[in-house]
Amino acid sequence: MLKRSKSEIRKLDDAAKAGWLYYVAGNTQEEIAKKLNISRQSAQRMVALSVSEGLIKVRLEHPIAKCMDLQLQLKSRFGLTSCTVVPSDNSEPNSTLGLAQAGAKEIEFHLKSPEPKVIAMGTGRVLRACVEELALLNCEQHQIVALLGNMALDGSASSYDVVMRMAEHINAKHYPMPLPVLPSSKEEKEQLHTQRYIANNLKLASQADVTFIGVGNLAINSPLHIDGFVSPEELEELQTKGAVGELISWVLDVDGNLIDCTVNQRVASTPLKVNPDKAVYAIAAGEEKVLAILGALRSKLINGLITNEYTAERLLSIA
Repeated sequence: MLKRSKSEIRKLDDAAKAGWLYYVAGNTQEEIAKKLNISRQSAQRMVALSVSEGLIKVRLEHPIAKCMDLQLQLKSRFGLTSCTVVPSDNSEPNSTLGLAQAGAKEIEFHLKSPEPKVIAMGTGRVLRACVEELALLNCEQHQIVALLGNMALDGSASSYDVVMRMAEHINAKHYPMPLPVLPSSKEEKEQLHTQRYIANNLKLASQADVTFIGVGNLAINSPLHIDGFVSPEELEELQTKGAVGELISWVLDVDGNLIDCTVNQRVASTPLKVNPDKAVYAIAAGEEKVLAILGALRSKLINGLITNEYTAERLLSIA
């Protein structure tokens, strides 16, 4: 392989950034010129170079140096076994552009294994976006299992279910979790968990070879609240007790501790393990989720992270 000079590498880094802004973030060449502080003609040339050099396909394939450095720092700081950092547009701190493609790439890596795997999935907007990016595959050898249900107490369901949609893409045997996210009481949860088909699904999820989850914040716009799983009163209780985020509805503080609250007593999701011996990836980014992601990292319930540049820098600045 031809060894490139430092100036050539920097040129490719710039081209990859321009290509990402154009093909993934949807910026015009004029907008790219302003963001990178270059002329419109230079922006046009860099976008063209990103294609001619094969840096841009459906996903960004060029390992941007800054992202690589952030990945190494996050792995070292939090003891992660895997970390992916994608480029981000710093003018949009809550953007999740690029996460779906990166998440889909990691999921597909496991799906393409010829050996049978149990793949456990959380739910939510980002994971649903990852599933939409998956190629159409034939994965009859794998089992896809939900870590939690997606029903509210009134019987309504969230539109961000993942397992059913994923099964359509990959033709794999799948196991949805027919449960409310938060049963009305701890006793009701325990009764539901004793039902044979639910107990079997919980056991299968706990033995997963790889797990993918999102990270939720606990502000007024949190998915748990917006989707009707947590009442305004419960949300206020959680915030008073220092809750900053949730992993498959298990509520954490910024130090990664599970909060002692009624919500955690009622959560029907598969329990996550501290220091898991199998891969557990969290896929999340954005300013409003920084503290929630920090809590997830400190909890040691995850050992893999897929995020973006902006979020990575914020995590390293406050940890």
